[in-house]
Amino acid sequence: MSSATIIATSEQEWPHIRVNGTSLEQEAIAREMQYHPADSRQEAVFLAAQALVIRTLLQQRVAELGIVVAPVAGETEEEAAIRTLMEQEISLPETDAESVQRFFEANPERFMSPPLVAARHILLDADPADPVERSQQRDAALAIIARLQQGEDFSRLAAECSACPSKAQGGALGQISKGQTVPEFERQLLRLPLGLAAQPIESRYGFHVVCVDLRVEGEALPFAVVENRIRAELGQRVWHKAVVQYLQTLVGAARIEGIALQGADSPLLQ
Repeated sequence: MSSATIIATSEQEWPHIRVNGTSLEQEAIAREMQYHPADSRQEAVFLAAQALVIRTLLQQRVAELGIVVAPVAGETEEEAAIRTLMEQEISLPETDAESVQRFFEANPERFMSPPLVAARHILLDADPADPVERSQQRDAALAIIARLQQGEDFSRLAAECSACPSKAQGGALGQISKGQTVPEFERQLLRLPLGLAAQPIESRYGFHVVCVDLRVEGEALPFAVVENRIRAELGQRVWHKAVVQYLQTLVGAARIEGIALQGADSPLLQ
């Protein structure tokens, strides 16, 4: 649950919280804090307490319904019980074909084959854990870009400066499409227009001076290819909304002391 949906507030450093008469142990809140990094200790305490309240409500509902389960591989008994509870209590409508088609037509840019680029690069390597070296290498990359903009030869500078074996081929990387290089480099490379990039691309390896020689734009994918993907995404959105509403309903029906949570006064699921 996001803090925008269920909001915890308290003036106490260690809030004394009761959920339908069951007290949350302060030690449990302390242990839970490791899973809720936050900008301040106070916020982490509140997020941890919030999570434990929700967990307690789910456990109480499981006990109330007398749910007995057999966990699947890799699943704890508690996880199995909560999964079964959700399946039993949350009814979801099927995603209709009209909604899938409408989403496809409204988001054409999301359903394109990835572009293909042919590029050259000059890699200035830098230790990802050394901020001083990375700053120096970024400045060096900018200096190389300035030299290239003034007309110096890319292949010669690649042979002189690059830490990548591609320097033997003038820095040529060949044709690159999605999934063929590290994500942080790929994400920026595939967006570049033709020509020398005005800024270096940063990756885990250092800084890359990049020149795009060829760019072939992606093509629109047919509806039949992406239909199941869209249906799954829309189904996930509906599921998430239904879970939020279900938890708000549990909160609204519970007697919770020591922390303020946003709940629903009546069931919201139709």
